[in-house]
Amino acid sequence: MNELNLPHGTVKLPAFFPDGTRGVVRCVDTADLEACGVKGIVMNAYHLMTKPGAATIKALGGLHAFTGWKNPIVTDSGGFQVFSLLRENSSMGEIRPNEIIFRKDGKKTVLSPEKCIQSQLAYGSDIVMSLDYCTHPDDPPARQAEAVATTIRWGKKCAETFKTLKKNDSLLFGIIQGGNEKLLRKECADALISMGFSGFGFGGWPLDSQGRLTEEILAYTAELMPENGVKYAMGVGRPENIVACAHMGYNLFDCVIPTREARHNRLYVFNDEFENTRNIDLRGNFYRYHYILDDEHRRDSRPVSCVCDCHTCKNYSRAYLRHLASIGDSLSSRLATIHNLRFYTILMEKLQSKPRSAWHGEFA
Repeated sequence: MNELNLPHGTVKLPAFFPDGTRGVVRCVDTADLEACGVKGIVMNAYHLMTKPGAATIKALGGLHAFTGWKNPIVTDSGGFQVFSLLRENSSMGEIRPNEIIFRKDGKKTVLSPEKCIQSQLAYGSDIVMSLDYCTHPDDPPARQAEAVATTIRWGKKCAETFKTLKKNDSLLFGIIQGGNEKLLRKECADALISMGFSGFGFGGWPLDSQGRLTEEILAYTAELMPENGVKYAMGVGRPENIVACAHMGYNLFDCVIPTREARHNRLYVFNDEFENTRNIDLRGNFYRYHYILDDEHRRDSRPVSCVCDCHTCKNYSRAYLRHLASIGDSLSSRLATIHNLRFYTILMEKLQSKPRSAWHGEFA
């Protein structure tokens, strides 16, 4: 699958969408995103449900009108919050057979499969994600089995609600759970495929307890997904992991990594071969880090990358970026975020132009 046609535009694949969880990609505006070559954003249904609220967003014309972003938007369902919030602190809510209860700051939020779909359609999302029960790969088989049963049950309700309420050409994606258990992954995939979803995401945390990509189960799950469709590696964001997953067949990615790293003064730069020849060999260690605050940049008049065409590299020196970061000025985060996002969109452009056989290698 080379491109994805959505109500708010066509996206070449593979593609990376930065996370704008609460309706904003931190530190940048929509003009910055478009200038970086970003084609879509991932927002979060649960967080937007709490602030400013689905009714408010709908009254203001949907997420595109509300945020000023005219291009595709994916809204994650809120299932990941089961993993990131409830499993770490049970006082923040509970998982019930037909809904998730979140309790935060004295406020109770109910997220059912039906409400999940209703809110995302009210937002005007291009891609609506089904509600799922997210797990960690190290969770025991009993919890993985529970997550799969729940994800299938919720998936059926999501598909029925979407079919009843859908009014445009938005797409509904299912999320395949099962941890590292191949039989559970297959059970979940077979059930969701029978429900007629338009695309599928890899569900669950994609890294093991040592922070390594769970390559075997990712590859197996990709094989379970229909060919010539969208295979969404949710939460995969390290450049080398994106390349590895693209080789497996995944063609849509999202993560907070490039924007979060930028706010911590860590920029991505392609290796010296690309700097000298503009040719990226994706079968090796193709990038390095630029640390803004390193003292060696104090009087360095060069841009972060001599071949990058982003606003930051075309207009500002390493020395000036170091100065901004050292005084804590917010412009530092904006310029760093612009550069990192452009690094990612250049990487995706290279993946789009290369055969899959050139996408994978051994990474340090």
